[in-house]
Amino acid sequence: MMAGLGKLLLAVCTVAVLPVGPVWAEPIADRGELVFRMAGCENCHTDREHGGARLAGGRKLATPLGTFYTPNITPDPTTGIGRWSEADFRRALREGVGPDGRQYYPSFPYTSYARMSDADIQALWTYLHAQPAVVKANKSHELPWYLNFRPLLVIWKWLFFSPGAYQPEAGKSASWNRGAYLVQGAGHCAECHTPRNQLGGFKKGMELAGSLNGPDGLVVPNITPDRQYGIGSWSKSDLADYLGTGNRPDGDCAGSLMAELIDNGLKYLPKTDLEAIADYVTSVPASSNPARKAGKAGGKKRQQEDY
Repeated sequence: MMAGLGKLLLAVCTVAVLPVGPVWAEPIADRGELVFRMAGCENCHTDREHGGARLAGGRKLATPLGTFYTPNITPDPTTGIGRWSEADFRRALREGVGPDGRQYYPSFPYTSYARMSDADIQALWTYLHAQPAVVKANKSHELPWYLNFRPLLVIWKWLFFSPGAYQPEAGKSASWNRGAYLVQGAGHCAECHTPRNQLGGFKKGMELAGSLNGPDGLVVPNITPDRQYGIGSWSKSDLADYLGTGNRPDGDCAGSLMAELIDNGLKYLPKTDLEAIADYVTSVPASSNPARKAGKAGGKKRQQEDY
C-alpha cells in the first residue's frame, strides 16, 4: 500500500508542478545549454505571465528597493544583445557593467555570475547568440528617485561585491568543489536564499539561511542543514532527487519559483551535478534563521516560495 501511495504522490507532483516533459529529463550534452539551464536565464528573462517571447525580457521583479524589469537577452541588434561582443558579455557577468559603461543593479546577479569560469561564460555566450532574435524594447525600472543615480552603485560594489572566478578549495572533494561552483556561481542560489541588509547586501554569516523578503515578497526558505528551520532532516540523496524531480522527501512538491527553476533548468542537469550541489549545500553552516511559511513570519501574511 505504501508503495502505491508513493507512486500516486509522484504522479501528482509531476502533473501539478512539472507539467512539461519527464520528471527526469535527458542530461544536456551542449555545455552552453547546460550553463543556461543552471543559470535560470529563461525563467527571469521571459515574461510568461503576459505571453512574452522567450528571453525577450519584461518580467517584473518586485523587491524592497523597487521594481525591476528584466532585459531582452536575445541576439536582436537593436533591443537585445546582438551588438555586444563576447568581452562585453563577460564584463557584464564578471563586473556588473554594461557595454556603455553603465553600472548594473544587483537585481542582475552578477555578484554570483562573477564566479563562473571563462569557459562557461563563453559557452553561454555562444548558446544565447544561437537563439532567435526578438525585437522588444526594454522596460524602465520603477525605483525611488535616489536609486536612479547609477554611479552610486560603485559604492555599493565596494561594500558588498567581491569579484573573481571561483577557486577550488583545497582538501575538498571534486564533487564538493563542483557543487560549490554551481551554487555560488551560475546557480546563484544565495541571491534568493540568503537574507539581505537594508542596502541590499548579503548578511554575513547567513549563507542560504532563507529570507522574509525574497523576490516578489516571497518568503524564501532556509536551506542550511539546521534540523528545526532548515533541511537538516534531508539526506544528500533526498536533496539531489528533489532538485531533479521537484518531489520532497515528505511527499510534498516544489512550489512557486522553485518549481519553475526545476522544470526549466535543474531537471536537465546530469545527476552527478545535482549530487554535487547536495554535497555542498548539506555542508554549509547550519543556521537557525526562522524563515517561515505564510502566517508564521512575524504575523505578516506572505506567500511561501517553498523548497
